[in-house]
Amino acid sequence: MSQQTVVPAVHRLAQARAEENFPVALRALPERYRRHLLAVYAYARHVDDLGDEPQAPAVDRVAELDRIEAELHVLRTGRPVRHPVVRALAPTVAECGLPVDALIRLVEANRVDQRITRYETFAQLVDYCALSANPVGELVLHVFGQVGPARRQLSDRICTALQLVEHLQDVAEDHRRGRIYLPAEDMDRFGVTEKDLSRPSATRPLRELVAFEAERARAWLDAGAPLVSALHGWARLAVGGYLAGGRATLDALAEAGHDPLRVAVRPRRERVLRRFLGATVRSAG
Repeated sequence: MSQQTVVPAVHRLAQARAEENFPVALRALPERYRRHLLAVYAYARHVDDLGDEPQAPAVDRVAELDRIEAELHVLRTGRPVRHPVVRALAPTVAECGLPVDALIRLVEANRVDQRITRYETFAQLVDYCALSANPVGELVLHVFGQVGPARRQLSDRICTALQLVEHLQDVAEDHRRGRIYLPAEDMDRFGVTEKDLSRPSATRPLRELVAFEAERARAWLDAGAPLVSALHGWARLAVGGYLAGGRATLDALAEAGHDPLRVAVRPRRERVLRRFLGATVRSAG
């Protein structure tokens, strides 16, 4: 695929997945914010796919990740960059003052994915989320120009929660790719084996484990929820959409009996909308 076709393709995928995460908020945002957010998502999705999606045999994942990081260092100096995805992100970095270090942490998360496919403890998983998810929230705050230590801390909680929720949605898919994001200590506690993850439907112990991890994720979401009222304007709308998407997905997981093997767990749009309106009303109050 040529450089001319890579960026539009990545942007289309980013837009589709971004709208899936918070469809109401994204469509309501002014074009200038939407454009910058989609540039961030396109970059994050490209890097994530390098680390996780099936690639052609000739693709050296680590070498490509190294290439992207090298281009980010060039971008930091203000010189022109050649990589199409980084080049597409360059205007957003300049206009919004995006921290290049946050972009590099996303690269490092996907290097970790090349070395680590299992997590022994929940604390280790949270540390991974600090690389793979939390930088995205930091970048979003920069897009809206509403960054600060307290806001970033709340954003980290929401982003970690959303990553945990995604892991629960994708238990079967991740296992087929040779990855498990359920902490081994929790699998042992609930009597769940790796073989249980390849079944057509979840066993009772697995459903109980997923329910336990879902409540953990919900607690992290709730801990970060005050960020919505700490923001103003369009930023409040966008982050409220993130929060609503996470809560609606947890609702969908519960409705599926906490069985992510039997069905693809995806929140209904009307559920996301209800959660979104509820979060907006609460933050206004």
